[in-house]
Parts: sequence; C-alpha cells; structure tokens
Amino acid sequence: MTLPRQTRPAALAVSAAALLLASGVAAPAHGATARPATGSLPAVTPVAETAPLFDDEEGGNANADDPAIWRNAADPARSLVIATAKEGGLRVYDLDAVQVQALPAPAGPGPDDAPGRFNNVDLVHGMALTSGRADIAVVTDRGNDRLRVYRIDRSRPDRPLTDITDPTARPVFSADQAEINDQRTAYGLATWTDPATGRSYALVSRRHETTVAVLELVATPGGTVGYRKIRSLDLPASFRMPGGASWTPCAEPGERPQVEGMVVDPANGMLYAGQEDVGIWRIRADLSGRPELVDKVREYGVPATYDEETEECVAGADPGHGGRRLSADVEGLTLITQPDGDGYLMASSQGDNTFAFYDRELEDDNEYEAGLRITARSRELDGSEECDGAAALNLPLGPKFPHGLLVVQDGHDAPHDGERTATNFKFIDLGKVLGRIDD
Repeated sequence: MTLPRQTRPAALAVSAAALLLASGVAAPAHGATARPATGSLPAVTPVAETAPLFDDEEGGNANADDPAIWRNAADPARSLVIATAKEGGLRVYDLDAVQVQALPAPAGPGPDDAPGRFNNVDLVHGMALTSGRADIAVVTDRGNDRLRVYRIDRSRPDRPLTDITDPTARPVFSADQAEINDQRTAYGLATWTDPATGRSYALVSRRHETTVAVLELVATPGGTVGYRKIRSLDLPASFRMPGGASWTPCAEPGERPQVEGMVVDPANGMLYAGQEDVGIWRIRADLSGRPELVDKVREYGVPATYDEETEECVAGADPGHGGRRLSADVEGLTLITQPDGDGYLMASSQGDNTFAFYDRELEDDNEYEAGLRITARSRELDGSEECDGAAALNLPLGPKFPHGLLVVQDGHDAPHDGERTATNFKFIDLGKVLGRIDD
C-alpha cells in the first residue's frame, strides 16, 4: 500500500458512488454461468465445535461472530483460533475447539454509553514493536468505535493474548460519544502488510454506512499499537438498472447497505469486500482505483419496501438482474491459498446457508468455481447456518489438521431447548473441503 508521500499524514475521502451510479454497474464477466440448485451442492461435516455462546444476560450477551487462525510456527499442533463474541469479548480456542482464554470487551465510558462489542478480528504477523517483532490480533470494537490490538505470545499457552491497544486511540469514525452511541461505528475488518514498505494496515468498514477506511497501524514508544486514518471510500448505495431505473437495497430508514466481510489477498494487494445486500467488490487495498463487482446477490435489483409494523422488507417481483450463487447477506470472506499461487476466495452466502468459491487468480476475473454446504455430523455436532464469519489456513496444523483448517461461525447452534439464542464455531478439515470442491 505505497501511498504518495504527501497523502500519508492526512485522511483523504474518495467517493465511488457517483462514478458507478452515473455509469451503471456491469454484471460480472462470468455472471452467465449456470449454478446448480443449492440442494445439489456437495457437503462436508465439521470435526469439532466450540462450546455454545448465549446472547442473553445469563450468557453475558455473548454472540459468536468472526474467527481468525493463528499458526504456531514452532509447534503447529498448538496453533490457536481467535474469535469475537460481540459483548462477550474475545475468545481463544485450541485445535480441539476448547477455550483457553476469554478477554472481556471494555465497557463504555459511562453507564449510559454503549458497551464494548467485538465484531471482527484479523491478524498481523511480525509487526515491529518497541519490544521486538510480534504477531498481533486486531479487533473492531463496534461498541466503542475503536480498534483493539492484542499481542500473541506462544510462551503463555493458558493466556496467549495481551492487550496492547494505545490508550489514546481515537474513534475510527465518530466525532463524539453521542455518535458512538448511535453505533455507526467500526464494523468489518481486514488487515494487510505492504511488502514494499513493511507497513501494516487495517481496512475497516462502518456499520449502517457504505464507507470503508484504510488505517495504518502504528507502534508507539510505550509498546502499544495505535492507528491513523489514511483515506476512506464510499461504495454505492444506489445502482442503475437496465432501462435506467435506480435501485436501492431495502433497509430500515436511515440505514445504507453496509460492508462487513472483508479479506485482502497478500499476493496482489487486492481487497475483497462483501456489501451484504449487494455482492462482493474487488478494489486495491489502498482504496485507489475503481471498485468492481465480482458477483452479485440474487436479490440485487429486486424492489422492496420496508414495513415498519413487521420491521421487514416486503419484496416485489424479481426483474432478474441479480446473481445466481449468493443469497443476501454476503458475509464472511476468506482466502484459501495454494502453493502454486492459485486458490480460492470463499464467501458465506448467509441467505441459503451455503458457501461460494471463486478463483483467486485475477487473470480469471475471480471466476466462480464451486459451492458447498457444511452439514451436521450428528445430532450433537450440527453444521453451519446463517454463517457470519469464516477463516481458512491451508498449512499443516499438526496431527489433527495435517491438511489445514477451516473455521466458520454457526448462527444457530443445535440442539438447544428453549428460547436462548446459541451460536458457536465449527472446525472443518480443509483438506476435505478442497477435495469436495475440486471433484
């Protein structure tokens, strides 16, 4: 992410919306490829799952959301999964899916202010701190509109994460606490280290807005990590349809089509961003250039009206402008890299409980390759439904996962009686995933 010298100290605003609305958004080049019915997609089953989290007072308002996989290079079998639990903070699991550490989300500054709420997490490897190089976990604290940073220490297996957030870090988007309490705050997250400069960055989206910002992560003399905003970009909120009509995704009044799932391909510095009700965008990680749609959700272009009484959107007739593989919301994005430089971009199609795989190569224009379901192994070990976040690592992780690991969030962990909402994370053998989609 090499930026012109004069732009580094100041935050720049870039708007893609006007450009794209004026010209219309073309369908992806591979959009005409037929897609099999979701019921016919191949399936894999998880081999382990974390304990359920409960989004109620008794459960500490914990709600599984987004995972990241940290590989212990010295002992891969002792690698970790670091995952967000919203108001439940941050959870750390071993490869048996057993919790080894829980870190609380910090409270708001006052009793009437929004509490901390950890949304997404990603990793930076070998960041230069005053104490030496270290791997760190970066988290969006949606409740406080901050980034939180944790050092990962392999020498402390029972408490591997330590908070090293700069205490003077400012809100990412909000001007004051009143804006923070409105919760149009830091939401989705992806990290990237520019190989040309060694600088590390966080790409952060804003809740209920189309904004994505790039922040440089900065080590302080006191051993903490802060950040500074470099520039931001507003993705479109409205789209021109064939025939000239304008379409805006349906939402509650005042809400715009937000982005959450994001990932950066380190090989080419390309950001993939999932705009939940629209599709997957591709753009340079420095947010320069013109965003391109890799694929669209099926609901793209469908007129709908928000019903305040039911708090739902009532859809009209489908004009047929949408995609064929993704059902809104587009959620967790992750990369599956392969030694030959090939691999996949994987996306959670939350609306139909499937996962879509696209070619990682830009030469193939991220062509759609395959779809997959994650289904129940047994009554006790169910599959993944309404998946929010996902992470994959295609490296050996000891005898349990010699062919790599895929971790996905399950929005409806089963079986659980009563009205308690249970979520957790499923661990899947990545080798079996690749075997199924490569068939």
